[in-house]
Amino acid sequence: MTTVAPSTAVRTYLDHLSVERGLAENTLASYRRDLRRYLAYLDQVGITDLSGVSEATVTEFLARLREGDADHQPLSATSAARTVVAVRGFHKFALADGMVTLDPAGAVRPPRPAKRLPKALPLSDVEAILEAAGEPETPLTLRDRALLEVLYGTGARISEAVGLDVDDLDLPPGEPGGTVLLRGKGGKERLVPLGSYARTAVEAYLGRSRPGLVASSTPGGALFLNSRGGRLSRQSAWTVLVRAADRAGVSADVSPHTMRHSFATHLLDGGADVRVVQELLGHASVTTTQIYTLVTVDNLREVFATAHPRAR
Repeated sequence: MTTVAPSTAVRTYLDHLSVERGLAENTLASYRRDLRRYLAYLDQVGITDLSGVSEATVTEFLARLREGDADHQPLSATSAARTVVAVRGFHKFALADGMVTLDPAGAVRPPRPAKRLPKALPLSDVEAILEAAGEPETPLTLRDRALLEVLYGTGARISEAVGLDVDDLDLPPGEPGGTVLLRGKGGKERLVPLGSYARTAVEAYLGRSRPGLVASSTPGGALFLNSRGGRLSRQSAWTVLVRAADRAGVSADVSPHTMRHSFATHLLDGGADVRVVQELLGHASVTTTQIYTLVTVDNLREVFATAHPRAR
């Protein structure tokens, strides 16, 4: 097989991406930048023939990306992964085009980005937000308190909470709590317990606030209504939470997902089994829920480091 210079192969590949695959100019510029760095590395290690590239060559290039060098800052896992994807695509093309007989990059896996741990609020912040949502007591603040108690008390997604109908509640007389039927992704339903605090707030809203908000146009028994009698929107519910957090003086970024994360984390901190939390959150796989266990492990490490006499 004839010798193929890496720079020639890269030009051919970029032409292929531009002409045959029609990639956007911004995407092409990204490929060009990543492959230019790869070519510089191949030149640095003395590889002038594309067939001289081995799996070890590509693996070492990935290590250089993560470590950085005199001319480049270390790349994050996400940025390094993007560059490796460009290199893998290039070598796959070179093999398919007959430039080489082996693909040295096929077995090199891009680095996985670090898992982002969910941000959970301390219980004191959650309680301050819930209190602030209900003050001063008006029809709308009764609704707001009930909404946020349901979000935190059930771990509901914001879309699930605003999608609730009155008939989705089961509040048996003489019992402190109840249940609520949540409809999650893909139309999957789950029955979630409603604690006494959430039930008290919901009953206060149903008895003293919602009747005054109902209008002739109110859709099919929607639970949470806006001031015009329509179903409360996701955006409005988000605003309810943000305003309550501001009034409570909570400086952390707060979103409906924050309440859901806090629900899960506080349950696990309290000793709940991860599979129970999985069911409550409506996760299809326990793997999705297990990211919350990383948060509680961090809490354990903190306690250990400060409390154990030989921790340090």
